[in-house]
Amino acid sequence: MAEYVHPEVLVSTQWVADHANDPNVRIVESDEDVLLYEVGHIENAIKIDWQTDLQDQLIRDYIDKEKFEKLLSEKGISNDSTVVFYGDKSNWWACYAMWVFKLFGHENCLIMNGGRQKWIEEERPITKDVPNFPATDYKVSGTNDAIRAFRDDVVTHIGSGNPLIDVRSPKEFSGELLHMEAYPQEGALRGGHIPGADNVPWATAANEDGTFKSADDLQSIYMEGKGLKEGDDIIAYCRIGERSSHTWFVLTYLLGFKDVKNYDGSWTEWGNLVKAPIEK
Repeated sequence: MAEYVHPEVLVSTQWVADHANDPNVRIVESDEDVLLYEVGHIENAIKIDWQTDLQDQLIRDYIDKEKFEKLLSEKGISNDSTVVFYGDKSNWWACYAMWVFKLFGHENCLIMNGGRQKWIEEERPITKDVPNFPATDYKVSGTNDAIRAFRDDVVTHIGSGNPLIDVRSPKEFSGELLHMEAYPQEGALRGGHIPGADNVPWATAANEDGTFKSADDLQSIYMEGKGLKEGDDIIAYCRIGERSSHTWFVLTYLLGFKDVKNYDGSWTEWGNLVKAPIEK
């Protein structure tokens, strides 16, 4: 039976319960439903909203280095803090937040396996109390651009023969839908997919309880099913890079691929890009 290549990045709900008051640990909740945190959250968990906290409000990009330092300092996160991410939707947004933290080079990042769903289903306690940790002086020592792809990288990638993974739904991939189901405001002018892409919907990697599938199952999906192999240069994309961050996490940490990039421009950029080729 295969094992995850980096099992240390996944922690259980019990581990989080045991470390809720650990001064070296900061627990971060990041959800698609931005109101869930206020309904109740894990003791001492900090809310980080992907849109208002991590996104620049004028440029389609993430906040810059200075704003990231300010955000983490205000949240009480230091450079040596172990940050545990969890959230709704099988940790889809937790993986997205972790990916952004990794862009800014934060070292100690973990995911609580099963996310918010598993915590609630186990009837573990939640609170509405918002923690107020002492401010820190967080400093970004260096960024990690190797895990992010831009449109020109994708253009080059199309002709390289390296894998391109579209993690959207089959209807988005085929072009039948111009947007994610139930999200018509986040569509594109054209439907379809980037030439050469394989379709592996992100949730294929998750169990019904929100946990990640076993290493054997993941190998069956991505390696046996799609032919991914050691040494591949892989780009994953979706609609705005949020679902593909879940796949980035699976491929990078659970299966151990060393060169995986998330194209966060994704279909809302590519589907609207002048002269960009598509397939249906």
